[in-house]
Amino acid sequence: MRIFITGASGWIGSAVVPELIEAGHQVAGLARSDASAAVLTAAGAEVVRGTVDDLDVLRDAAAASDGVIHLAFKHDIAFTGDFQGAAEADRRAVDVLGEALAGSDRPFVLASGLAGLTLGRAATERDMPTVDGSPISIRSTTAQQVLSFASRGIRSSVVRLSPTCHGEGDNGFMAMLVSLAREKGVSGYIGDGANRWPAVHRLDAAHLFRLAVEKAPAGSVLHGVAEEGVAIRDVAEAIGRHLDMPVVSLTPEAAAEHFGWLAGFFGLDLPASNTLTRELLGWHPTHPDLLADLDKGHYFNAPATSA
Repeated sequence: MRIFITGASGWIGSAVVPELIEAGHQVAGLARSDASAAVLTAAGAEVVRGTVDDLDVLRDAAAASDGVIHLAFKHDIAFTGDFQGAAEADRRAVDVLGEALAGSDRPFVLASGLAGLTLGRAATERDMPTVDGSPISIRSTTAQQVLSFASRGIRSSVVRLSPTCHGEGDNGFMAMLVSLAREKGVSGYIGDGANRWPAVHRLDAAHLFRLAVEKAPAGSVLHGVAEEGVAIRDVAEAIGRHLDMPVVSLTPEAAAEHFGWLAGFFGLDLPASNTLTRELLGWHPTHPDLLADLDKGHYFNAPATSA
């Protein structure tokens, strides 16, 4: 198949592109810069120049494809004060991509997230998020919109990714926590640190996206989860061990000062199951788990920059 990918040179996309090419697919990737274009060319993909705001470019590229994987999101503005603007741009892009694929029975795979699905138990693929009008729930609305595309002749699916998609070169949440520990002189967790985050290696996530575009049934919800939940205390202890610094429990008030904007998210208990995804697609994560990646030292070789 010829697959059009947005976010193709990003953290997940740069793993999805070779995963697809090695499986015999042709890849066309959206690139907003010369650097991104060079990465895609080196990987063997065709370059489509533009951004998620270039709706005509998205429409034409989707129409010329046998399927679409939408990974792009404006993280640069989302985490610097304009999450709503990023989510609204994402919704516009999804609408246009859907229009281009309508009635074709071609696949459309959307990357989404797991936060906020359930409290007190592991979220399953059958759980649906609450849409309450808040900026962050706009992304949930977009995911539901993609699932509804199944009624418009699109083989749509949503991959809910773990908040931590780890691996060598990761500059996400784990890198932020390492940077904060270096800055504060302690590796902290909130309360007893028993709250859990699901995690997945980026290469296992890339394999899931390939399976989704190849064979996920229309209207499928999939969980990019290799580990149901890693205790945050264990993460903090691994960071403290590698940086040779104290590991401390923080009160919610102290956590706000230590973690900044990340505090509210870092204290959440977000376990999630992958049972239905494994059964539906035969997906079996094989790469190292989060604590193993931390123990390999990927996050400690050079000072990380906090976001």
